[in-house]
Amino acid sequence: MGGDMRRTTAGGRGPGFPREWTTAGSDDYEYTPLRLPPDVTRVTASMRLSIEAEFGGWEISRVRLYSDGTRKVLLKRKKTRAERNSAEVDR
Repeated sequence: MGGDMRRTTAGGRGPGFPREWTTAGSDDYEYTPLRLPPDVTRVTASMRLSIEAEFGGWEISRVRLYSDGTRKVLLKRKKTRAERNSAEVDR
């Protein structure tokens, strides 16, 4: 697929992602931001997100389309019981 589709993680959200997308307090879901550059077509973006959903178990939480054509997407998926228990032990 064309374009530079980047996944970023930093303190619950990636750099340059909206402040309200902070997800650090969620115990039930894990989140990952994804940036789709302007040269990625709508069809390609849809295919990429479908692949993430099918093989990674991700679903779309939020999408923001900017005037330059960049899309910033927040994906989420339910944590497994083991992941939730591990997170509690780490606290």
